[in-house]
Amino acid sequence: MQIYKVGGAVRDRLLGRPVTETDWVVVGAKVDDMLALGYRPVGADFPVFLHPKTGEEYALARTERKSGRGYGGFTFHTAPEVTLEQDLIRRDLTINALAEDEQGTVIDPYGGRQDLDARVLRHVSPAFSEDPLRVLRVARFAARYAGLGFRIAKETHQLMRQLSESGELKALTPERIWKEISRALMEPYPDVFIQVLHDCGALKELLPELDALFGVPQTAEHHPEIDTGLHILLVLQQCALHEQPLAVRWSCLLHDLGKGATLPENWPRHICHEKNGIALIRAVNQRCKSPRDCQELSLLVGQYHTHAHRALELRPSTLLELLQHFDIYRRPERFEQYLAACEMDARGRQDMQDRTYLQAAYLRGAADTARAIAVQPLLAKGYQGAELGEALKQERLHALSSYKTAHSANQA
Repeated sequence: MQIYKVGGAVRDRLLGRPVTETDWVVVGAKVDDMLALGYRPVGADFPVFLHPKTGEEYALARTERKSGRGYGGFTFHTAPEVTLEQDLIRRDLTINALAEDEQGTVIDPYGGRQDLDARVLRHVSPAFSEDPLRVLRVARFAARYAGLGFRIAKETHQLMRQLSESGELKALTPERIWKEISRALMEPYPDVFIQVLHDCGALKELLPELDALFGVPQTAEHHPEIDTGLHILLVLQQCALHEQPLAVRWSCLLHDLGKGATLPENWPRHICHEKNGIALIRAVNQRCKSPRDCQELSLLVGQYHTHAHRALELRPSTLLELLQHFDIYRRPERFEQYLAACEMDARGRQDMQDRTYLQAAYLRGAADTARAIAVQPLLAKGYQGAELGEALKQERLHALSSYKTAHSANQA
């Protein structure tokens, strides 16, 4: 029995990056051998075990054969005679097909170290095209390592395009797609992930509503970058720069889907794109089975992001209605995420990255003003039921009107 450290742990050590997770491959062993040593089995599809002390994953060396469609369409074979090289060749990229023995010697049968030095993401073998999930994985690695200068090899990009055009992406489950998208959005360069998927044709298959934004013009006055797809990429850059959480990044990704529904004869204006985008955002959320917090925030940001941009122009009644939609009294954190998404939208424009988003402070102050209206004095006056609700509304409207007047006077 021989045990090797494999994959990301070896790759990241050679890159000088922190190693957050370590995987191991065991060569020359059977299931009974692992059980006898106290390893706990966890693999449903092929033998994977947890170390009895460290809890790290140890997998028996295996080969695989394509037997169906999609990520799960493979037959695996494990046996003591399966070699390390046979196990490594089934991996996606050469930089992930690296191993390290107990003495720290790196085993590199497929040129992974050379590609690390050259900053190239290259597939290990033609078997790459058998697994559609690898299109998303390579795009995610591109998003992770773009800051180090990594690029996708031309031949690998060609295989990604072939996979995208084959229809195989449709066999991926929503859970697998969401896992890759959500991880990629939290990488240092989430915009690179979307750009790679667009360039290889995968975005059109997975998120056609988003792909449709590329090439759609906007008014240069508000969007010097013109292209709506480029705007989305710039917004994602701002999300990463300001370390926004996943729900904010997901909402920023989807906030302008309605512009893809604008008829070309109406370009570059996009009247009612907020309303037109609601059904599209809802469809993407349902298809990807995104978490509830991501769904709720993305729908609210899609419908109300221009309200934030025009915050100083809103009437007190419209302002109160906006605050009510976000349930600022019980869920203040969601309103803060909304403000963050709107600020990323405002900054994600060519030559506007450093702009000051005054609307966020104004809306935050408005929310505080509305929250400050206490219900107890109204109860003391005898208000109940619907009358209490209406009286509370009027008190908040009056307070917001005074807030707006005071703010305007300070700005004068």
